[in-house]
Amino acid sequence: MSTVERSEQELVRLGKLNQLRELGYPYPNDVTVNATSSRVHGVVDRDIEKAQQDRERFTIAGRIMTLRLMGKAAFCHVQDRDGQLQIYVRKDDIGEEQFEIFKNFDLGDIVEATGFSFRTKTAEPSLHVEKIRLLVKCLAPLPEKWHGLTDVEVKYRQRYLDLIVNQESKQRFKARSKIISSIRRFFDERDYLEVETPVLQTIAGGASARPFVTHHNTLGLDLYLRIALELPLKRLVVGGLDRVYELNRVFRNEGISTEHNPEFTMLEFYQAYATYETLMDLTEELLTKLCQEVNGTLRINYNERALDFSRPWKRLTMAQAIHEFTDLPPEYRLETLEECLRAAKFLGVERYEELNDYGKVLYEIFDQKVESEIINPTFITQHPTSISPLARPNLQDPRFTDRFELMVCGMELANAFSELNDPEDQRQRFEAQLEAKRKGDEEAMDMDDDFVRALEYGLPPTAGEGIGIDRLVMLLTDSPSIRDVILFPTMRPNQA
Repeated sequence: MSTVERSEQELVRLGKLNQLRELGYPYPNDVTVNATSSRVHGVVDRDIEKAQQDRERFTIAGRIMTLRLMGKAAFCHVQDRDGQLQIYVRKDDIGEEQFEIFKNFDLGDIVEATGFSFRTKTAEPSLHVEKIRLLVKCLAPLPEKWHGLTDVEVKYRQRYLDLIVNQESKQRFKARSKIISSIRRFFDERDYLEVETPVLQTIAGGASARPFVTHHNTLGLDLYLRIALELPLKRLVVGGLDRVYELNRVFRNEGISTEHNPEFTMLEFYQAYATYETLMDLTEELLTKLCQEVNGTLRINYNERALDFSRPWKRLTMAQAIHEFTDLPPEYRLETLEECLRAAKFLGVERYEELNDYGKVLYEIFDQKVESEIINPTFITQHPTSISPLARPNLQDPRFTDRFELMVCGMELANAFSELNDPEDQRQRFEAQLEAKRKGDEEAMDMDDDFVRALEYGLPPTAGEGIGIDRLVMLLTDSPSIRDVILFPTMRPNQA
């Protein structure tokens, strides 16, 4: 027995359901639809005379969104997966007994309606109903003024309600599905193999992030939810799968913001005998294709900012970006730790004094003063080695790695590099990460001996990349928060 306290409207609807049960209402499950709202609209727009001549019958099913009774007739709008269709219900057509039942239908009820198409006097494509029946009684009233709702958390907690009453949300998630399908086609057509790697791992590696910890009872073993897809995928390249990709969830025990959710979707792909520069070209090709497919143009708006995805995209080193997007004087060359410390002080960077590492100070300047200023797609290259534990060092200047991040509208959208395939160098970097963890860095990586062992068998020259799917969908659908593009975002439970 439910202990939920019912509103007056809910009690009325429950009373109607009980009356229907007395009449034998069975929650029917023998529905066969032969049309959608869009098909009926199309018939009316294109072939109305032929449809009326043939008296073609359409059966649709959906949810009543509007209901206007006018004595012996009524107009409703029924919403199905394609949209809404007006239906016209008349007592003379469906019979007095069924019309009496129909008059007790409510907004939100799911119905089946059969009839023929026509156009009303106001030229609206409609369905003239000859049969209608209730499929599912809606016991909770729909919001009357959804767009006036100030508690936006309701649409995140009750996504089903958001999808019922907010067509923009439904279209956004349809666009997300289209983006993911298009990504798979893109890589399949280029001879990449889609694979799946473990969610539960004994070592959390492949990124700098705090993991979620769980426990396997039978093995008596603590396990981690993966924070990245990288290390298992590179093991597969060692095994001879030269082009692999995975599109899946990863989990990071970090804060929640408009750009962060503890679980999110990542695309990671790896290509043997390629460089990070190869992947810059591939990324441009992929994202311009997606932008064109979703929006029909490469010029879009995000958060009231105009974006242009037209190729080619700007490519800047991290140091060049600092000079371009701040008022740092040219004499600050950013080539030594001392110069970076002076620049950080000049620009008012916070907490830089405690960093005694060239790469970390340089990155802190970029993170605090530059990242939010980058609007159009821009590749940021030459990331310092000390903040890139899995990337290949640049042969001309080993202070930096062959790596890029793609920045769009102040967000990191992609991260890629030529992979480090020297096992001795990789072990030393893991050891440096362990030292950082001993000094209190909770996001530093653990040693992964098996991964180093895999490299000893030989990882071909390889480039790899990760793209945040949720942020990509945010950009392409002009959604201000990551919660708007994840069907069931992580939420704090409601307090009873």
